[in-house]
Amino acid sequence: VQLQASGGGLVQVGGSLKLSCAVSGDFFSLHELAWYRQTPALEHELVANIQANGTVNYADAVKGRFTISTDNAWKSVYLHMNGLKPEDTAIYHCKAAAKKYIMSDIRDYWGHGTLVTVSS
Repeated sequence: VQLQASGGGLVQVGGSLKLSCAVSGDFFSLHELAWYRQTPALEHELVANIQANGTVNYADAVKGRFTISTDNAWKSVYLHMNGLKPEDTAIYHCKAAAKKYIMSDIRDYWGHGTLVTVSS
């Protein structure tokens, strides 16, 4: 499973960005798509995730400002970020939880991150 994130950049406080992550490769089933971020203080935290049953979760720090979504085929996952704050500055990574084969365990696959910088 390969993931390719894009869409990061420099934005002013209060601005918006949309991150995209393309999911490719061969796998039996996909169980979760998620966005994580690593802050300049090297904290690694879950931003939002969406599970195969449709359940969506957000970190308290982004509730009401960020929205996670996927395309119908679950080939892409997006993170719509509004009302950006300096503390949102981080490297954003996408993650997929998938079964490679029918008898495989579910494991996490990570893509390279995309940098989001929010300037005040």
